Amino acid sequence: MKQLPLHGRVRRAAALVVGAATIVGLAGCSGSDAGSADKLTLWISSSAEQQAGYDTIVEQYKEETGVTVEVVNLPYDGYATKLRSAAQANSLPDIASVPALDPIWTDALVDLEGIASNPDYNIDESVVTKDDDGKVLTIPTDVTASGMFINKTLFDEAGVTFPTDPNETWTWDEFLAATDQVREATSAEYNLTFDSSPSRLRALQYQMGGNAIQGNDDGVFSTNDKTLKVYDYFKKMNNDVTMPKSVWTSGADPNALFKSGQVAAYFSGVWQIADFASTITDFEWAAVPSPAQPVHATDLNFGGLAVAFENSDEKGKAAYDFLNWMYTPENYEVLVETNGFLPVETGLEVDYPFESETAIAGFELYNKEIELADPISSSFGIAQIKWALAGKSLSEDPTVTQMGAFINDQQDAKTTLENILAGYNDQVGGE
Repeated sequence: MKQLPLHGRVRRAAALVVGAATIVGLAGCSGSDAGSADKLTLWISSSAEQQAGYDTIVEQYKEETGVTVEVVNLPYDGYATKLRSAAQANSLPDIASVPALDPIWTDALVDLEGIASNPDYNIDESVVTKDDDGKVLTIPTDVTASGMFINKTLFDEAGVTFPTDPNETWTWDEFLAATDQVREATSAEYNLTFDSSPSRLRALQYQMGGNAIQGNDDGVFSTNDKTLKVYDYFKKMNNDVTMPKSVWTSGADPNALFKSGQVAAYFSGVWQIADFASTITDFEWAAVPSPAQPVHATDLNFGGLAVAFENSDEKGKAAYDFLNWMYTPENYEVLVETNGFLPVETGLEVDYPFESETAIAGFELYNKEIELADPISSSFGIAQIKWALAGKSLSEDPTVTQMGAFINDQQDAKTTLENILAGYNDQVGGE
């Protein structure tokens, strides 16, 4: 996969904070109306820290064009439902950053092909998906990837070394042996905590030579012969020593467990870097290369998908114009810097707003991980977009529930896999 480069130095976060006089209001959650194209709405669902980038660029956009863009930051829980309701009420926003496309409103999207193919923008073609008519209905705002973090203080206390270069990474067996040593030599209660996420389990499968769940040309989902072995491997890890069962079986918070200092390592993703940089003060942490056994892989997804809605000819054009301006490299660079994004454009010189050298090193490592990642790493993210374009959606991924039952000895690995495949085939299978 092509690297999404990272360059630059540390800048103070305070220099990028938007003041209280920001033009953005969050009180309302209404969608667009038939009013002037000089007033647009932009819906997002993100942390306050990541809202800052949108606040910054819409203020700049108003200064340059006179067009006001109201940013509405909605809670993640219910965001998809809010968009569906807005579509049914003919009250969609003009622009949005969404976690996934929804067949209910894809017919209302503006074609962004002219932005995606603009050679001056250098948008990585591997993150762009076209529909059957050659239209590009969304462009990712950023990419995300699964990866490993460690409690460096515990590793140092135990005298256990760890790799720092993805080209010379450890296997999962080696990683678990190292974290066994850390747990046994320190106050750590567990080797590892592991997000209860289908994405993280996909990454583990890819790294062990599996292909997770893949649809064939007829839309039928299947997997390869490595999957059951990976399921068994993962269950053995969930033994209340290596990993706490409670994360995958009863919803315990892996982030909180890692921050408590009780865990030697945490398998999560790049979005944790900004949080760790600002909230972990009791120990040193570090992003480290993910294990490869033997495959260098991650689960590469999109942090957000930018879309423009055709609420009217005038407003559809205005929404397109805003996104065209946003992806202009000098403007997109501001969004990437402020929000701590891994960019979808190559050739940027990004100065991330972190005082922490550890955070900067984490972003550099993730870029290297993405460069080395096997192409299968992006297969699920691309598949989700294609499902939506075909009028389908995976409204409920059965993976966590089924794996939780397997870990709790309520069913065997074969039944678990069959149930997961059935869930995919029922929801997004077929042509």
